[in-house]
Amino acid sequence: MKGMRVKFRTKEEFVADFLREGIISGRFARGSKLKQAELAQLIGTSITPVREAIKLLEAEGFVLGDSHRGAIVAPFDMDATEEIVDLRVTLESKLALAAMKRLTPQTMEELRNLQGQIEEAASRGDREAVRVINYRFHEAIYMASELPQTLQFVRTLWARYPFDLINKLENRIDRASAEHREMLSAIIVRDEAAMLTALRSHIRAGWDEFKASYST
Repeated sequence: MKGMRVKFRTKEEFVADFLREGIISGRFARGSKLKQAELAQLIGTSITPVREAIKLLEAEGFVLGDSHRGAIVAPFDMDATEEIVDLRVTLESKLALAAMKRLTPQTMEELRNLQGQIEEAASRGDREAVRVINYRFHEAIYMASELPQTLQFVRTLWARYPFDLINKLENRIDRASAEHREMLSAIIVRDEAAMLTALRSHIRAGWDEFKASYST
């Protein structure tokens, strides 16, 4: 977990974010089973925080519980995603606006570092790394908003969004990197209108590209 920035209150939160990152990046494929013993060994912890983290992700919608198969990564529902995009735009805009008023120099430097990591990963074609860093970039902004309930709703939407599939589109990681650069530029100069335009464009661009490819 090199480069992990988030400070966690509990082991369960650490494990939950590790799994959330893995699902969003595609490391843990949709429909795949999450085996507690294997995850505990991978992360280097006991089974108990893994079990509790899976319960948290089940509540968020990232994971489905099954009495026979155990916990599995939730599948993607194409029919529900259009509404999810609209909700993401609304709620993430609210988080970003609130964050703009609270971003510290430390967080600004963190965002610059993450953007550098995104560009470096995109240059070598590392899709999984781009997806993970993209997640950390948005989390860093939204955590600064100090609106935990809204962020919780957004995570529930992320659980139902096909990040991993969009990430596989040809040259999408390069375009996502450029979109992040535009967001960061607006954040640095504290231009709220430009930041919102860049954020909304970023959210919709990936979905529009995926929808076009899905229908062909």
